[in-house]
Amino acid sequence: MVTTLRAALSLVMLAGFYVVAVGLAVLLGWLSVLAFTSDHARGAGYLALFAIVLVVGIVSALWKVARAKAAPPDGVEVPPQSAPELWTVVRELAAAAHTRAPDEIRLVADVNAAVSEEARLLGLVGGRRRMYLGVPLLQALDVAMLRSVLSHELGHYSRNHTRLGPLAYRGRAVVMATVQATSGSVVGWLLAGYARLYLLVSAAVSRRQELEADEISVAVAGREVAQQSLREVEVVSAAWQHYTGVYVAPAFEVGLAPTAPAFFGGFDALLRARADELADLRRQAPDATQSRWDSHPSHAARIAAMDRVPDAHRARDTRRATLLVPGFPDAAAMVAEGSLRFEDRARLDWPALGEAATTRNRQRTADAVYRAAARLAGLPRATLATVLGLVAQGRGPELALELGLTAGPAQPATPAGEPAPDDDAGTLVDALQVVVCSAAVQAGIGRWEQPWVGGPRLVDLAGVPIDPRPLAVLAADPRTVADARRHLAALRVDVDRAGQAAAQADALGASLLAGVASVAVDGARHDVLVLDEGLVLVPAPRRGSGRKRLVALVEGASVGELAARYRYLPFEEVATAKVRGKVPLRATLVLKRGGTVRLKGRYGAEKLADNSEAVLAAAVLSLRRTAPSPARV
Repeated sequence: MVTTLRAALSLVMLAGFYVVAVGLAVLLGWLSVLAFTSDHARGAGYLALFAIVLVVGIVSALWKVARAKAAPPDGVEVPPQSAPELWTVVRELAAAAHTRAPDEIRLVADVNAAVSEEARLLGLVGGRRRMYLGVPLLQALDVAMLRSVLSHELGHYSRNHTRLGPLAYRGRAVVMATVQATSGSVVGWLLAGYARLYLLVSAAVSRRQELEADEISVAVAGREVAQQSLREVEVVSAAWQHYTGVYVAPAFEVGLAPTAPAFFGGFDALLRARADELADLRRQAPDATQSRWDSHPSHAARIAAMDRVPDAHRARDTRRATLLVPGFPDAAAMVAEGSLRFEDRARLDWPALGEAATTRNRQRTADAVYRAAARLAGLPRATLATVLGLVAQGRGPELALELGLTAGPAQPATPAGEPAPDDDAGTLVDALQVVVCSAAVQAGIGRWEQPWVGGPRLVDLAGVPIDPRPLAVLAADPRTVADARRHLAALRVDVDRAGQAAAQADALGASLLAGVASVAVDGARHDVLVLDEGLVLVPAPRRGSGRKRLVALVEGASVGELAARYRYLPFEEVATAKVRGKVPLRATLVLKRGGTVRLKGRYGAEKLADNSEAVLAAAVLSLRRTAPSPARV
């Protein structure tokens, strides 16, 4: 009864969402008429103008939402004739949930399962229904868990609990679409406040609907499977984020990519290799944190609620869920080909992709050390001989300072004569390990491996791991740098040839911190993206929404691509900063190779986030030190 009342209230508020805006326009119109009749013609004119703008905005927004054509659906469609068993299962689950089966089933490249509708009449009438199945989920779940997950998603449209539930579910989507369609306007500002209230009320309905959908999962799959599937989706999501962040993204950043079969094939290999770690994740206590704005109860609350639902005691189908899709590898490859922006990246299979990507990324890190050495030595390009020569001259501390590191010596041996623990992070030894590894690869005596368990490792041609630290320790001390040279010569590493590959820093792999529009850079207007490694300076027009430009930039390309396309100012090239004002920023950056860059912000500048101006100021203030940002080693 409570759920029905809440759903009814959310539907009343859905109607009120539009009535309030129209009512405001009518009120302003009435006030303008009253002002005209009271000899306040000037004020009446303003009110009438505002009322007209408001009405036009509201009508335009509602028309846009009502008439908007749905974006092309993601993924690859799986017709009934291609996967008859999958369709049989889905239709059975829809009947159990007392709702109609989807019109389409589509495979997508996400850790997700969802059902969506092309709602009509502002969310009051359902339309074409699609079910989306994430390929990573199919790879990780068995058939029983997949049944549980899909029955939950279909349960959101169930008529078994409250007939108002599906309408409230559609209404939330339409409210969000309307607010997004009117963002940046007076109408959007007025509607956004009401939308927050609506979403707060509907969130309570949504949380109850989640619990009701969980009841359907228990009835269809059994309590144990339903609880396991809830936790498993969380585990698979963590594994997917690790796979894409640690293995795929670094390759994309340096112009490489997996082949279409290898994209999901690599994830499958990672799931098998890290089975023990994933088992540890499953044993962790479920998350119990929850906010009143959350549309879902916490996992702990959902699992506890399932304990109170009668168990169905279903027989478990332990087959892999991928078996429900005949020819699954080919279908998954089609999803990868259609979902990812491979562009002109070189395509490789694993493990060759891991080796090539790690080699390029580690060389980029080594290049930061080489460029610092070249600046100190006054050379256009540095080699390993340049680095060793600086240390031999006693200029190791200068090199460390240039890299934002400490020149701290390697830890001495323990009293028992055992080697000291490797505690070189943030020291010159740390940086020298990077260039020693790079030199070994350039000399052809070593190569990088990126196993599914553990981090990248340098190995010799026979696959035996190489420890670069002993050589780096020798190379970091002026008293033993000659010994390092002899060891390198014995390994057939030519220190005069091994060295810098890239003359300038790039932003591949950098993180976006902030964005500020319409900053004067040497007198010319620019939109500035603040990265953890530098600034991207994009020429900007004098008119138009600065925030929309910033959003379009960051949504349209990676920061590495933007830095290559526009002017990029790496922090490693800045000697110091003279700051005269923080917000808005007034600063002059002094470059190490000569010249300056003047930055002048504007009051009321548009930005990506509320703190963007403060982040830009903090980044520039950090450059007042003589040392640039640390090299990534």
